[in-house]
Amino acid sequence: MKKYFVVKFAVAILAGVTVISCGKGNDYSTTSRGTGWDVTGKGPTGFELNTKYKEQATGPGLVFVEGGTFTMGRVKDDPMHDWNNTPNQQHVQSFYMDETEVTNGMYVEMLDWVKLVFPPEDEEYRNIYNGFVPDTLVWRNRLGYNEEMTKNYLRHPSYQNYPVVGVSWIQAVEYSEWRTDRVNELILGQEGYTSKDAMGTVEAGSTFSTETYLNTPSLAYGGDEAKTKGGKRSDAREKKKTQIATKNGTGEPTGLYVTRKDGIILPGYRLPTEAEWEYAALAENGNREYNAIRGRKKYPWDGQYTRSGKRTNRGDHKANFKQGDGDYGGIAGWSDDGADITAKVKNYAPNDFGIYDMAGNVSEWVADVYRPMVDDEFNDFNYFRGNVYTKNKIGPDGMIAIVSADSIPYDTLANGKLIARALPGEIQQVAVDDNETYLRTNFDKSDNRNFRDGDAQSTRYFEESGTLDSSKRMYNAPIHNVSADTLGSLDRQYDKAKTRTTLINNEVRVIKGGSWRDREYWLDPAQRRFYPQDMAKDDLGFRCAMSRTGSKSQKSKRPRN
Repeated sequence: MKKYFVVKFAVAILAGVTVISCGKGNDYSTTSRGTGWDVTGKGPTGFELNTKYKEQATGPGLVFVEGGTFTMGRVKDDPMHDWNNTPNQQHVQSFYMDETEVTNGMYVEMLDWVKLVFPPEDEEYRNIYNGFVPDTLVWRNRLGYNEEMTKNYLRHPSYQNYPVVGVSWIQAVEYSEWRTDRVNELILGQEGYTSKDAMGTVEAGSTFSTETYLNTPSLAYGGDEAKTKGGKRSDAREKKKTQIATKNGTGEPTGLYVTRKDGIILPGYRLPTEAEWEYAALAENGNREYNAIRGRKKYPWDGQYTRSGKRTNRGDHKANFKQGDGDYGGIAGWSDDGADITAKVKNYAPNDFGIYDMAGNVSEWVADVYRPMVDDEFNDFNYFRGNVYTKNKIGPDGMIAIVSADSIPYDTLANGKLIARALPGEIQQVAVDDNETYLRTNFDKSDNRNFRDGDAQSTRYFEESGTLDSSKRMYNAPIHNVSADTLGSLDRQYDKAKTRTTLINNEVRVIKGGSWRDREYWLDPAQRRFYPQDMAKDDLGFRCAMSRTGSKSQKSKRPRN
C-alpha cells in the first residue's frame, strides 16, 4: 500500500511538472513557437535553430560592460569655458571593452602577419605593409633626444606590454578589422568547422575574412572548400544535412556553413564610441546605491584625488600623468607614478568595470567624428557621430565582388601616405543608394557625419539646386589635395587660403583620456579633444570594443531586501 502511494505521488508530481511546462509555452526546444514545425533541421524544410544557445562569449582581451544611463560630458568646473562638452543624459547598451590598451606586442603580431601574407618586397603589396606600420618618428623632438625610442619602442621586448603609439585612427580601425578576422578564424578552427591547416594559409587572397565567410562562404579562403568545410564538425554537419535532404527529397543539402544564427561567430572588434568610452571610464556601477548614483566621479576611481588614501599604499599615484613642469615621474628612487613616458599596462589598479588605464598613460582614439556639441536633442541612445553606411558590391555576374590583388582600394592621406582600405579576400563596399534610403525616415543618405551640423539640409545657405557654397561651410577647415601619379610621385597642394576659420572637418576624430604628457586636468573621463584621423602622436593609442548581442546583463537581477 505504501509503495502504491509513493508511485501515485510521483505520477502526480510528473503530471504537475508537465502542466507547468506546457503553461510556460514553447521554448523552441524542438518545434517553432510560431508554426509548430520542427526547428531541429529534421523537418521537411531542413530549417534549424540553435536552441541551446546561452549567451555571447567574451572575446580575447575583453571585459563585459553592462550598459545603463549616465551623464555624459563635464559635470565639474569648466575653467576653459569652451562649451564643447556640456553635460547631457545618454543611455549606452551593454558592450565589451578591451581590458587594456592595445600593446606593442599585440600590434606587432599583426605586422608580422601582414608581412608574411603581403611581403613588402613584392611591388604589388608593398604599400599594404607600409600602410600598417606605425609612425615611429613621433618620438622625435627638435629640442629633445629620443632617438632610442624611435628605434626601439615598437619592437623591443622591453616595451612589449606597453601601449602602442604612433598609430593613426585609420590604422586603429584596420587593426580592429584584422583582429576580428583572426579571432573568428580561430573559433571556427577550434570548433571543428574549418580544416586544421586553414589558419596556416598565407597566400594573399586566400586568407580568412569574417564577412566573406558569412555572406558568400564558397569564396572564403579563396574558394578552397577543403579549408572552409574541412573540419570534423563540418564533415558531420554535411553528412547530417545530406541525409535530411535525401529523406525529404529536397535535392542538394543546404546550411553546410556556419551562419549568424548559429551564434558561433563573434561580432566585430571596433573602436568604442565616445559615449561608450566615457561610460566605461566612469564606471558608475561602483558608485551606485540601489538605482541611484552617489555623487559624481571626477576620475575613473572614487574620490577627488590622484593619490591613494589606502593605508597599504598611501600616497601612490593612481595613474601615469605629468605632475608639473618637467615632472613626468617624480624624484629618482621614489617615483611618483612609476613611469616617465608610457607605463606597462596593468601597472595601476583597474576601475570598477575591471578596465585599466582609462586615465593617464596614453590618450585613446574613439570612433566619433569631432563636433563641439553632442546633439542629444536628436538622439540619446547609443549616441555616435560618424555613420557612413555601405553595402556589399555586386559584380557583373550577380555575385558579391571580392577584393583581388589588382583591385585593392588605396587612399592617399593628407600626409601623402598610401593605405589599403581593404585587403584581398574581403568584400568590396559601395555607398548605399536610393534603393536603401527611399522613403525611409531613419536615414536618407550614405554619409551622415555632418548630419544636423552644417550640412546642406540644415543650413540657411542651402540653395534650391541642392548645392552649398563652399565659402558658407559651417566648418571651414583647410582642404589639402594630395595625389600620386603613375610613377608614385606625390603632388602636394596645400590649402593656403587665409579665410579658413577652423581645423574641424569630417576627417578629425575625438580622442579621450589624459596621457603621460598631460596634467591632472585631462584625467577627467569627460574631457575631449580632436586630432586628424590620418596623423599620430607619441602619447596617443587605442583600445577595441565589441557590441553585446542579446541580454543586457550577464546575471539575473533580483530585488534587494
